[in-house]
Amino acid sequence: MSPTYKETVDYLMAKLPMFHRIGPTAFKKDLTNTIALCCALGNPQEKFPSIHVAGTNGKGSTTHLIASMLQSSGLKVGVYTSPHYIDFRERIKINGVLISEERIIEFVENHESLLEEIQPGF
Repeated sequence: MSPTYKETVDYLMAKLPMFHRIGPTAFKKDLTNTIALCCALGNPQEKFPSIHVAGTNGKGSTTHLIASMLQSSGLKVGVYTSPHYIDFRERIKINGVLISEERIIEFVENHESLLEEIQPGF
């Protein structure tokens, strides 16, 4: 039997390294884990144009403003932001629509051993 959405999110929150839970050992000073995960997934980031918004303040507002402009131009727009406020699905949207609970469950089930091996952060 497949896990529930809540069980899947609880698994992610418990397993993946997060600073507030395990302290400084969660901090990765390089992109080794990110590169390993992308490689194992077939480097999806190379299959579409993207904009990376970084900085201290205003990332969420800037990201959603850019997404809105691109979407109103007729483009299909995916957004990943972190952290979420209430529901984990807030992190991943396509054209403003939250990712489905089923898709999150499916992804984690299909890649659980990879997640265990690489232990990527969010």
